[in-house]
Amino acid sequence: MALFPIVELVKVRKVYQLGKTDLVALREVSLKVERGELVAVLGPSGSGKSTLLNLIGGLDRPTEGLVYVGPKNLKELNESELARFRAENIGFVFQFFNLIPTFSTLENVMAPAEILKLGHEEAKRRAENVLERVGLGARLHHFPHQLSGGEQQRVAIARALVNSPALLLCDEPTGNLDTKTGAEIVELLKDANERRRITMIVVTHDERIAGSANRIVELVDGRIVGER
Repeated sequence: MALFPIVELVKVRKVYQLGKTDLVALREVSLKVERGELVAVLGPSGSGKSTLLNLIGGLDRPTEGLVYVGPKNLKELNESELARFRAENIGFVFQFFNLIPTFSTLENVMAPAEILKLGHEEAKRRAENVLERVGLGARLHHFPHQLSGGEQQRVAIARALVNSPALLLCDEPTGNLDTKTGAEIVELLKDANERRRITMIVVTHDERIAGSANRIVELVDGRIVGER
């Protein structure tokens, strides 16, 4: 049986319409990411990095071209199938945490597990387990406003990992953190990649993440201009 790359983009183009103006975010992007890789995506603001992640994660659809995650062509999935596929296979970590302010740490992490209708007790067990792994076992009942920025990002990482995704997509995960806290988050991500073999695509300006990557992809004006 053939081993699929976990991610493959084939001549992907993404155009946003702003009134009468077309904004081309990605131009003819083709990319393969193999299982277990940690790929860093670098480029200036406006180069299409976040758009790339959104298309791979099924949060947006390409104007042209194909996006595969594993053997699935995301174009062939309807919205409910896509939502289910995301919940089962893909975790997301963002710069600004995106935690639900009225949910406790535990409830924030349980939310993706409950989407899969695992039952309250199983979702709670999974959430407690992953929060222990990221060092927040003593913060289960704290709310986001009671946590530091680094702790909030740990909650966000725990939430992304609770369903044991094959793929983790991170958009500037250390961009809103101080140097020391950012270094701790880098170590958490490296551990998830190396010990749990989770494939990661990380948009970043952080040289520590870039230095840990198997590969660096450079985007400029919506095109891949280099890999190293």
